[in-house]
Amino acid sequence: MAGKAGTPPAEAQTLPRIHISKLSLTNFRNYGNLALDLAPGAVVLTGENGAGKTNLLEAVSFLSPGRGLRRATLAEVARQASGEGFAVHARVEGPYGSCEIGTGTAGNEAGGENARKVRINGAPARTADALTEWLRVVWLTPALDALFTGPAGDRRRFLDRLVLAIDPAHGRRAADYEKAMRARNRLLVEGSRDTGWFEAIETQMAESGVAIAAARTELLRLLATMVERVPADSPFPRATLALSGWVEDQVGHRPAVDVEEAFRAALAEGRWRDRAAGRTLEGPHRADLLVRHAPKDQAAGSCSTGEQKALLVGIVLSHARLTGEIAGATPVLLLDEIAAHLDAGRRAALFGILDELNCQYFMTGTDAALFSSLAGRAQFLTVAGGQVSPASA
Repeated sequence: MAGKAGTPPAEAQTLPRIHISKLSLTNFRNYGNLALDLAPGAVVLTGENGAGKTNLLEAVSFLSPGRGLRRATLAEVARQASGEGFAVHARVEGPYGSCEIGTGTAGNEAGGENARKVRINGAPARTADALTEWLRVVWLTPALDALFTGPAGDRRRFLDRLVLAIDPAHGRRAADYEKAMRARNRLLVEGSRDTGWFEAIETQMAESGVAIAAARTELLRLLATMVERVPADSPFPRATLALSGWVEDQVGHRPAVDVEEAFRAALAEGRWRDRAAGRTLEGPHRADLLVRHAPKDQAAGSCSTGEQKALLVGIVLSHARLTGEIAGATPVLLLDEIAAHLDAGRRAALFGILDELNCQYFMTGTDAALFSSLAGRAQFLTVAGGQVSPASA
């Protein structure tokens, strides 16, 4: 199923749908044991705050590389009362038939983040990247509402998640860079003058760091082509996206090998400054995602709250289209508390766009009335106290 990350998007088309037909949880958050049969289109989860709606979305998000939509540790998602680890299992249906995928820590003796295991059709997978061969997951949560006004680190993580959905190798690049940077920071703090050790680490940082910047830049290039398809009168306005950062400014204008050498040299020359700060002050870990409201030519952070939400939804929808076209089949969308933050017109437009995407999408909310226009074309489920039951629209 997977396509190449550098492949340009094709013209708008109806892509084959991939959906989760069955979801099973064991000792995940507030769920002891749960098995759900799911519809291929819209799935609406309603219930009181704290009932476990977001937990269900989080479980689905674990069927992709990374730490899920809350960026939680494995210990945090395991049901505390069990002490036996957790498991998330899904049956995925798509154009290539069905597949059983799963992940979790149940049955593992060792703890820690490395205890997470992945299985595809019952066979162990080497890494969580294997999940993307069968399922791509895209999400939008209330935690992202302050994306444009919060710290740059939040925007970097958001951007890296977008990259990861179309380029699973991005996670390994980021991990390699972080590992090398931590080693360099330790040398800085310890006051080391071991030039050979610094050079070896900085070479690793240059290689992985430039690859990270290149992947981010390519994602924004591809995403821009999708944004251009957004109608001028869309309730989710076009966004202009750009990257700021020393390495990012070099990528695309010079051969990668030259950028690597320049970054390596910059790290070497900056050791005295970084030693005084106790950390590495330059690199892709300091980049920022710059977003503007294109029709108004205004920075997203200066827009109204409603405009910021509309911009964010528009970016996520364009990214979902991009993910589907690169993967060759639609992603699964997780939209947590989405309807309550949109007016009636934008809600109707959102539901229409999601139907046009031909994807399976999960939405949560406390008020079922917000989803009433989906009656007859969505699966409605009520969540209460770790139990999920059918509900009428």
